[in-house]
Amino acid sequence: MWLCTLLPVLFGCHSVSAVSGPRAWLLPRHSPRFDRPGDVMVGGSFSIIHFSDGTLSDFSAPPAGLQASSVSMWGYRVAQSFVFAIEEINRSAHLLPNLTLGFSIRNSGDSVHGALHEMVGFLTGQEEPIPNYTCQHGSPQAALVGDTRSLLSVSMARLLGLYKFPQVSHGSSLPSLSDKIQFPSFLRTLTSDLTSSRAVTQLIIHFQWSWVIILAHDDDFGQEASSLATQVLSPAGVCIESHLHVPSHQSLEKTEEIVQRMQKCTAKVVLAFLSNSNFQLILYGLLGVPVSGQVWVSKDTLHMALALTIPGISRVLQGTFGLLPHGSRAIGFPEFLARLHPSQTPEDMFIKKFWEFTFDCTWPHQNITVTEGAQLCSGNESLKNKQHPFPEVSKIDAAYTAVYCIAHALHDMIACGHQDEKGADSPDFQPWQLLHALRKVHFKTPDGIEIMFDANGDLVSNFDILQGQKTPEGVFQLVLIGMIDFQASSSNKRMVHLKEDLQVPTSACSESCLPGFRQVARLGAPNCCFDCSPCPEGHFADQRDMKRCLLCPKEQYSSRTRDRCLPRTEIFLAFEEPLGFTLALVALFLSGLAVLVLGVFLKHRETPVVRANNRTLSYLLLTSLSLCALCALLFLGRPTVTTCLLRQTTFAVVFTVAVSSVLAKTLTVVLAFRVTRPGGRIQVCLNPGASTSVVFIASSIQVVLCGVWLAISPPFPDRDMVSEPQHIVIQCHEGSGATFFCMLGYLGFLAGGTFSVAFLARGLPDVFNETKFLTFSMLLFCSVWMAFLPLYHSARGKSTVAVEIFSILASTAGLLGGIFIPKCYIILMKPEKNTFAWLRQSHQAQQDRQREMLQRRCHRRHTPK
Repeated sequence: MWLCTLLPVLFGCHSVSAVSGPRAWLLPRHSPRFDRPGDVMVGGSFSIIHFSDGTLSDFSAPPAGLQASSVSMWGYRVAQSFVFAIEEINRSAHLLPNLTLGFSIRNSGDSVHGALHEMVGFLTGQEEPIPNYTCQHGSPQAALVGDTRSLLSVSMARLLGLYKFPQVSHGSSLPSLSDKIQFPSFLRTLTSDLTSSRAVTQLIIHFQWSWVIILAHDDDFGQEASSLATQVLSPAGVCIESHLHVPSHQSLEKTEEIVQRMQKCTAKVVLAFLSNSNFQLILYGLLGVPVSGQVWVSKDTLHMALALTIPGISRVLQGTFGLLPHGSRAIGFPEFLARLHPSQTPEDMFIKKFWEFTFDCTWPHQNITVTEGAQLCSGNESLKNKQHPFPEVSKIDAAYTAVYCIAHALHDMIACGHQDEKGADSPDFQPWQLLHALRKVHFKTPDGIEIMFDANGDLVSNFDILQGQKTPEGVFQLVLIGMIDFQASSSNKRMVHLKEDLQVPTSACSESCLPGFRQVARLGAPNCCFDCSPCPEGHFADQRDMKRCLLCPKEQYSSRTRDRCLPRTEIFLAFEEPLGFTLALVALFLSGLAVLVLGVFLKHRETPVVRANNRTLSYLLLTSLSLCALCALLFLGRPTVTTCLLRQTTFAVVFTVAVSSVLAKTLTVVLAFRVTRPGGRIQVCLNPGASTSVVFIASSIQVVLCGVWLAISPPFPDRDMVSEPQHIVIQCHEGSGATFFCMLGYLGFLAGGTFSVAFLARGLPDVFNETKFLTFSMLLFCSVWMAFLPLYHSARGKSTVAVEIFSILASTAGLLGGIFIPKCYIILMKPEKNTFAWLRQSHQAQQDRQREMLQRRCHRRHTPK
């Protein structure tokens, strides 16, 4: 056979006719195994009896001198699921109906040396495989199932891959075994560690845990799995608080150090990539410290199930999550295990050891003295009521699916006529033919699970999600709570299905930011650690944990809680609202008062009070003041194109007329006291026409400025979106700001000049001298408009309009009250003073007082000190 030519190359041995010489003493008795004949043989390599030492390197020799240290209850159970699957297939009328599967179960001893020795023994058909000595010519060998650990499977796969002999592992999950260049004939009925790691990261992302601890084994798998987890979790916004590496040879000091570091961590979720032994060591360390509330998440549940036997472990493992590949369940397998008995399968060379470990007894042997007090096995023991040490995971039959894959591949190969001119039911075939069919196998197991391999020879499988929970009876166990669906997913994102009433704890570096707040990263901390800052005005955050606030549309504003946007309302200073109504009443009152004063002046136009300081200027000033009060009404109501054009221009022109009238009156008083001779030049300036010319010229300049403003960039209605967040202010945009301020500047210059002239002339003697009143009124006028500038620029929205209206009315009231109220008081309340006789008498008395004052000054000047 093909192996006869393979072994000399592999082992470097020569053809011999017998075994003799120094090596003969190494050959021990036959290794224990469990064989059953059939038309096609399927090999099985399982770690049933562990050896205490595995340092031998010559795998062509059996593990001579190695002592059996323990029986793996798990390994024997997996081997029995292998037997159960073959018996079930042999009874099937649809799967390989004309073939009987045989098997040969070998014990690898959980060592590379034992695995390779038993594998070569199965392939050569020899008790002790001597290369190129003899070969079997019995039933063809289909494939080999095993082994459990990746270290064993790697060594086996390298050898079997040279000749494309199919190997289906039921427990080796090392990622590198997916490399079909190194291991072309290796397949497995489970997913690789990297796939499991991706699945467990999707569970963390689904639960929205953003603050986790990674506890990884310090080997190739731990480093690769933790690196992959970091690559998947980081883009999803998950931060790693601490990355703890557990050495392969765990010591008590290292365990205590890891436990202390875990105590200092604030993350509640621990992502574990650990072996069974290291996982349990860490749990033992945590039992003695006050650590609670941590949620363990693992890609495996076997080590968690084994840990359930530790007293008090429920405090640490409460809420633990683990993943288990959604495999096939061997219906009737628990009953099959319960019926096991050494008398029924005498060819099973492992069952007696399993029996001794299970029932803590010893079988009586010939020539072997039984220790005093030891319990003997009677054979009446029963596995029927014997509880399995980890029932939560015993539902998954590891080797069951592997046997069914081989059987379906055989069935498909024979049905397609891959026999090379043999009969239709002939089992004669080459290993690579079965390997080709095995890669393409696609079927459903008896319990309805769909089985198929991907391009790397890994089983395409979903994952069951298990959680550690306490039952109402107080029993702590792993409970199925959902699944991760690989078939309904794309790329690295998996579909996670969970129970609706599942209570999941949170794990975050910072508390979640409520709607209306945004995350602000903390300086020097991971991006998962942040503070919550409220959104500014005009922005909103309608979801939790938003990185930035969104800007509200222009037509909307943010709510008080900043979690949504509300529609903005249009506002303007309307006549109907209290402020607008009050300002309108005041404007009408001042305008009416100015008209009333004008009527009084017209009625008493021949009196000295009215005739003093040019009656025409008084009439013009009163008229302009009445218009100034009325122009305030243009600022009320919804702005239109017409009102925007008239507002500022009307205000500028009428106030220029008023101020220039005051200037003309002031100049009239000053020039009147400088007249020295009749007919002089100053006498000409006292004519009424000259005063009117001052008003006309000053007003014309303002009219020209307003005309230029309207021609270049006139005012227009505008919607102010900035001043008031909750409203849209309908206002008049001033157009050209430079021209607008030129207009205001000219008015301010004119007012300042008028006030200066009036202030300098305030002491001129005269009975009806207006300079004091003019000075006071202009002081009020200038004070109002100097206060207006900062108020106008600090106000927002319709308040700016209210400030301007108030300034207009206040300055109008100042001019009207400061200049004309004293005169009206004399005209109406003191008519005896409004006569020419009283005027001459007062003038004479004033001259006498001035003469007396001059004499006193001269007397003091010439009196010796």
